[in-house]
Amino acid sequence: MEFTVKSGNPEKQRTACLVLGVYESRRLTPSAEQFDAVCGGVLSNLLRRGDLEGKPGQSLLLFNVPEAVCERVLLVGCGREREVDDRRFRQVLTHTTTTLNETGATEAAVYLTDVAVKGRDLRWKIRQMVETIEEAGYRFDTLKSKKEAPRRPLRKININISGRKEQSDSEQAIREGAAIAAGVKLARDLGNMPPNLCHPAYLAEQAQALAQQFPTLQAHILEEPEMKQMGMHALLAVSQGSAQPAKLIRLDYRQGPPTQKPYVLVGKGVTFDSGGISLKPGEAMDEMKYDMCGAASVFGALQACVELQLPLNVTGLIAAVENMPSGQATRPGDIVTSLSGQTVEILNTDAEGRLILCDALTYAERDEPAAVIDIATLTGACIVALGRHPHGLFSNHPPLTHALQAAAHTSSDRVWELPLWDDYQEALDSNFADMANIAGNRDGGAVIAACFLARFAKKFHWVHLDIAGTAWKTGKAKGATGRPVPLLTQYLLDRAAEVSREDARAAH
Repeated sequence: MEFTVKSGNPEKQRTACLVLGVYESRRLTPSAEQFDAVCGGVLSNLLRRGDLEGKPGQSLLLFNVPEAVCERVLLVGCGREREVDDRRFRQVLTHTTTTLNETGATEAAVYLTDVAVKGRDLRWKIRQMVETIEEAGYRFDTLKSKKEAPRRPLRKININISGRKEQSDSEQAIREGAAIAAGVKLARDLGNMPPNLCHPAYLAEQAQALAQQFPTLQAHILEEPEMKQMGMHALLAVSQGSAQPAKLIRLDYRQGPPTQKPYVLVGKGVTFDSGGISLKPGEAMDEMKYDMCGAASVFGALQACVELQLPLNVTGLIAAVENMPSGQATRPGDIVTSLSGQTVEILNTDAEGRLILCDALTYAERDEPAAVIDIATLTGACIVALGRHPHGLFSNHPPLTHALQAAAHTSSDRVWELPLWDDYQEALDSNFADMANIAGNRDGGAVIAACFLARFAKKFHWVHLDIAGTAWKTGKAKGATGRPVPLLTQYLLDRAAEVSREDARAAH
């Protein structure tokens, strides 16, 4: 999709489709009022007649409007003016995109920037337009023999702004939105791939392909013999039941000052999770292909970072394994020594994410990172606690927590902090090793998992994002969401802004 910003009166737009907003109770947005005044009150007459109430999900397509030079006018319902928030605005954009694709218009001029969204400015609205319109047009039909693309798909969107003074900020919003949308698409594509094709070696190939595509990115793949020699026995304990060898994938982006410590993103990449010997129930086990969505989000965030040319040093670490039962699989009761030297009694082989992440976190120490964020579809308990709307957030450093919460607010990719208190740690006590990988009961499962990881993150500032409830949708809309790519990218954008401010202060 091509996005541009353009100023000008709505009635003068030579476009295949002009998009205008209508609030509930049949009230026109400012752009729609201006259009209506020039075109003889045609819109207000239709609304008085009851053709459109302005409720969310409603729309009305008009042809041959007097005094207008556009081919069509699409009126879209925006709901009650005082109730338009982030969620409602995205719903309006999604409905608009779907309807535009049904009209056959290949380009449109969208006048929805004047919709009042609580606490949001023009730049935010434009970026959300780009991200949401791209998301609404997403299709994963790579493996279908017959593609179901729209007959005449939407190809170009002109977004309205009021004047030239808004041009620069608006174009930057488009660049950011497009980069985030591309990162989200990559993460969704990887997540939606079937596990017979998307295995650890496939993820390693994708990392190498990304490094070939972007010269500022370097890829390095650690194989099992090297990991074994290093002492990553917790990670290797997960992969030993599979015919697919584990990979530790490292992606380095170094465009910050040489002295700048890197920001490290660690992704859980379990390409299929059967549970191992602690076998999962068969129902919905196909969705365990999504257990690598943390890894997919690292790919997506790094791609966005590279496309935006952020002046940062960033490392992506992806622990890629397949968790399968076999004669060689790890057994409940086995004890392994992690890369940190701490020993772990594996009481449940289905609590495997924390085993691969603990070695990846220890590996991250050698970079002396500015901050480490791990992203993992870690626990069903997080879904029980929070549902499927926010990511669960755990942290050992309050300023880092606040930075992620600020990024979540800006990106509308929400988080909710959960406790990481020492009170929970004793639940991991083991009679035979330094710790067990699960507690003796089901209480606070998401917190216990985070407490386990915290034992391997004592030497750096760290956030753990549990995305079990947010990485994919089930049911009719089943598929990867691409979250938390917007959150991670916004966090990096905020760090880049800090660098720019520091440079400006140094220059003065």
